[in-house]
Amino acid sequence: MTDSPLETVLRRDRWIVGGAIGIIAALAWGYVLWLANDMDMGGMDMTGFRMAGIGIMLPANEPWRATEFAYVFLMWAVMMVGMMAPSAAPMILMYARVGRQARTQGKPFAATGWFAAGYLLAWSGFSLAATFLQWVIERTALLDSRMAIASNLLGAIVLIAAGVYQWTPLKDACLAQCQSPFLFLMRHGGFRDDRRGCLLLGLRHGGYCVGCCWLLMALLFVSGVMNVLWIALLSLLVLLEKLTPAGRWIARAAGIACVAAGAWLLVSLPQ
Repeated sequence: MTDSPLETVLRRDRWIVGGAIGIIAALAWGYVLWLANDMDMGGMDMTGFRMAGIGIMLPANEPWRATEFAYVFLMWAVMMVGMMAPSAAPMILMYARVGRQARTQGKPFAATGWFAAGYLLAWSGFSLAATFLQWVIERTALLDSRMAIASNLLGAIVLIAAGVYQWTPLKDACLAQCQSPFLFLMRHGGFRDDRRGCLLLGLRHGGYCVGCCWLLMALLFVSGVMNVLWIALLSLLVLLEKLTPAGRWIARAAGIACVAAGAWLLVSLPQ
C-alpha cells in the first residue's frame, strides 16, 4: 500500500523537528553574537555608562526605564534559547517520535510545538528573574559596564555556591529527569495530544531543566553576561551533563572547578 503524503512527512519527523530546533538555535546565537558586538561599542571606554538596549548607552546612575527592562529581558530570553535548545533537542525529538507512533491524526507536530513552547516558557520565567536580579545588582553599584559583578567577594560567593550546588541531591534529581527523555514521558503520563497537556508537560520538563542549570547560568554575572566565550563554555557543559553517560561526574567535576575558582578569588582579596 502506498503511503499518504502525510504519513511520508510524519516518518521524517526527526529531520523536520531537528531542523526547526537547529534554525531556532542558530537564530538565537546570531542575535547573541550581534548583540555582543553591538555592546562592545568598538572598544570605547564604557566607564560610568551602561548599555540600555541595542545601541543605547546611558549613565550608570540613571534609573532603568521600562524599555531597558524589556531589552534586558529579551537578551536573557534569546540567550537561554540559544544555550538550552541543543540540550533539549533529544527530549523534543522523543516527544515528536512518541506522538507519531501514537497516531494522533496529524497532530504530533502541533503537539510537539506546544511542548517546546512550554519548555521555553519555563526558561522565560528564569529570564525574567535574571533580569530582575541584574537590575538589583546594578542598582547596588555592583555591576560594571560589561554586566559583570564588580565585587570579587560577591563573585567568589557565586562561584562557590554554583560549585556546591553541582553536588546536591536536588541537582542530581533534576539532571536525572533531563538525561532520560523516554523515562520522563513515562513518569509523567506519556504523550499528550491536547494543547494544555502538551504545554504543561513542556513546562514541567523546562522546570526540571531550570532546576538543573539555574546556578550555572548565574555564573554569567561573574564573567560578564555578554561574554560570548563563557556563554559557549556553559552551553557545552550543559550539553555534556545531559547527553553523555558520564554527565553526573562531569557536573561534579565542574562543581569542584567552580569551588576552586571561588576559593582562589577569596584568597586573592586584599587584606
